Amino acid sequence: MKEQNGGMMMIQNSHTLEVYRQKRLSYFQWRTQSTTFAKIALAVSLACLTGLLAQVKIYLPFTPVPLVASQIGVILAAVLLGRKWGGISMAIYAVGGLAGIPWFAGFKGGAAALAGPTIGYVFGFILAALFIGGMIDSRTQNRKALPLTGIILFAQLVLVYVPGLISLAIWLWSTGQTVTLAGVLFMGYIPFIVGDILKSLVGAAAAKAIVPMEKY
Repeated sequence: MKEQNGGMMMIQNSHTLEVYRQKRLSYFQWRTQSTTFAKIALAVSLACLTGLLAQVKIYLPFTPVPLVASQIGVILAAVLLGRKWGGISMAIYAVGGLAGIPWFAGFKGGAAALAGPTIGYVFGFILAALFIGGMIDSRTQNRKALPLTGIILFAQLVLVYVPGLISLAIWLWSTGQTVTLAGVLFMGYIPFIVGDILKSLVGAAAAKAIVPMEKY
């Protein structure tokens, strides 16, 4: 009897997994064929989600750059929308914030954010979404756990931070502070590495669960 029940559970679990695989493949096929209006709606939705995640923040006493959860939104936008529309979603987030939507960290927005120390990171989100989405969509091999994790880590630790550190250096210079490479790295990069690695690993796990291995 126990063996029979165990066999039934295995069949049910196998059926559930197959349904799940079909559902996620169906979404990506629908995404590819959906209307422009639907893609715009999805892009705006992911921009809003990124704005909400930006409010999950921790300010450190030695830097004007807060620790935020926005990168999870960037990864999801890239995974769910692909290269083009993932990038557009993050562009909506950046331009919308500069236009006055208060969805940057600390419910900030408006043109004043352009002169702030963190705007470069926001533009780095666009680069990261373009890169992640393009790499995931281009080859099914990139959707395996190890390459996927490497892609997301590179995007988060390099593509987000290069423009972010440049904007931070410009802000320090504009406010009359001494600008050194070590100082910029200490204020805008080194304290965030461990947290961003953890966020990237969470994002990679979510991406692995969402993206089908089949071509779409």
